[in-house]
Amino acid sequence: MTSKFPVNDRTESIRKSSEFEKIRDNLTATWYEYHQNQPFFLQYAHLFKSIGLWNVVDFGGNENCEFAECTQLSKNVYLSFVTVLGCENILYSFSVKDNSVNIVNSVMVLWSSNNVYYSAWVKSGYNIFFSKYIYDSADMRFCTNMNNCQECVLCDNLENASYYIRNVQLEKEEYAKQKKEILKDKWQFALWYDNISSVPSKNIACSDSEGSFLLNCENVKNGHMSFNVKNANNIIMAFSKEVNENYGDILCAWRSTDMYGGVVTWTFSSKVYNSMMISNSSNIYYSYFLENCSFCLWCIGLKNKQFCILNKEYPKEQRFEVANKIFENMESDWTLWQFFPWSMNPFYFNDTIASLIKDFTKEEIVSQWYLRRDEEIKVDIPQWVDVLAIKDLVQYQEFDATGERKINPEILKKIIKDEKGNYYKIVPMELEFLQKHGLPLPEIHRLERIKLGFNFK
Repeated sequence: MTSKFPVNDRTESIRKSSEFEKIRDNLTATWYEYHQNQPFFLQYAHLFKSIGLWNVVDFGGNENCEFAECTQLSKNVYLSFVTVLGCENILYSFSVKDNSVNIVNSVMVLWSSNNVYYSAWVKSGYNIFFSKYIYDSADMRFCTNMNNCQECVLCDNLENASYYIRNVQLEKEEYAKQKKEILKDKWQFALWYDNISSVPSKNIACSDSEGSFLLNCENVKNGHMSFNVKNANNIIMAFSKEVNENYGDILCAWRSTDMYGGVVTWTFSSKVYNSMMISNSSNIYYSYFLENCSFCLWCIGLKNKQFCILNKEYPKEQRFEVANKIFENMESDWTLWQFFPWSMNPFYFNDTIASLIKDFTKEEIVSQWYLRRDEEIKVDIPQWVDVLAIKDLVQYQEFDATGERKINPEILKKIIKDEKGNYYKIVPMELEFLQKHGLPLPEIHRLERIKLGFNFK
């Protein structure tokens, strides 16, 4: 069973999300009585272990998304993270939203983008390949910091530009000729993309803001890949079509305001402090994976509930009395507003997004009592499966009579081993996309491709 939860002593049983969904209405029967004389997070950790966890977060309305994490109203999503609201055909990507279609190996793709490959921070883009920081543009290849542009190759920091190669404008016919020649050299694609990874991003229409690729932001400090945010600190991928205010320590949030310490929160959320995976909820504190809830404190997995503490339902007045006592005690103990502690974190630190943003030493991780995975992840490859080394991929990519590269469909039967020793394979939907757009076979593991999109400059 695919799950983000590793097996360790901080988790109990893990069940399929479809099975977990059936018991969510009754999770208030699995509650933990609040004890004033016990550490708060210890009580929450007890509740966390007493509930059979979900293998992946499924917010509903999905089709063929069994192998994807945190999906909603989307179709054909495979081994991707945070894909919501009308998206379709999403492979090996992180944070894809709002009717975006055909997105592969990409990070942060928004608002009706289509045909995006090996790219990061694309807003309303069409035919975007091996590019970063693309805003309202089409037909970009190996480009960075492009705003309202069309048909550009190997360009950086242009606005309202068309038919540019290496930041030089050409006549349409000459542009088409040179572009065709450049795109024949598919062996250079990975190298060109690697080169643009070091290009710093530009902030657009921002004031008093610091960070990388901020759009229409005001008073944002240490912000990255965010849009329409005002008054925020330490944010990554916070955005919406309306201006949102008062964010702190946020990863993936939209249509929200007044939030601190949130991970994947969206759709009219409000005052979500130190919580994770919250959708259509308000006034939520220290909770994990709630839907359509309000005034819930230290709760896990609830749906359509209100006035709960540690999954126990209270009368409205009593709930606020107990909550006020809890907050007073937490403030006196200097635990209020702290994020979830190491003692209940079930993940190996070096497998989390934190490890993508910064390289932490083993000593730094262990000193804070986080779990760390020392051994390599083992993949059981059947003896009868053909394993290809990267150098052998050339055998499955050939030019046809017109000079176009074609991929031999026999590659679907192979397992590929990259230079780091990681194994991966090509799936049919991926092969179709590569063939359609004349792209070469990827030469690194799918997770390594996602990591490239988190290279903040």
